[in-house]
Amino acid sequence: MELIKQIEVNIDYILMLVKKYYDSNCEDKEILVTIRKAVNASPHLRSKKELIENFIASVSDGEQIVSEWHDFVAQQREKDLAVIIEEENLKEEETRKFLENCFQDGEIKTIGTDIDKILPPISRFGGKRAMKKQAVIEKLRQFFEKYFGIGGPTSFAKPS
Repeated sequence: MELIKQIEVNIDYILMLVKKYYDSNCEDKEILVTIRKAVNASPHLRSKKELIENFIASVSDGEQIVSEWHDFVAQQREKDLAVIIEEENLKEEETRKFLENCFQDGEIKTIGTDIDKILPPISRFGGKRAMKKQAVIEKLRQFFEKYFGIGGPTSFAKPS
């Protein structure tokens, strides 16, 4: 049996293509098609597609692609986290600490009391707490998938 080797596309390859696109003065549209195909082909990058497309549209300096990417991801991560905290009325400090631990561990842990510590006070009767908990877990999973493994160092300390 013959083994088929699949080359996994990573964010470094995408950033190299973005640099190449800006080096062509944004005229080589074929590079954008290549980027889209690469992102769609990579299970790891699919959840980051919107983030990557927004970054490409926002690049101002084709020479500083990597540092602009790290700054862009940090800003977007903070903005998205603030939205989740506000929409779900989560405890901010506990949520930031929870996510810091999740990113260090490489997974969202849903077993135990860590999720319960970030939830707002809700009656345990009538199933509302379980529904709220599941909605929060789903949003945090999407957030995790979108930002895990990209954008340099991850810190969830509240910005000053």
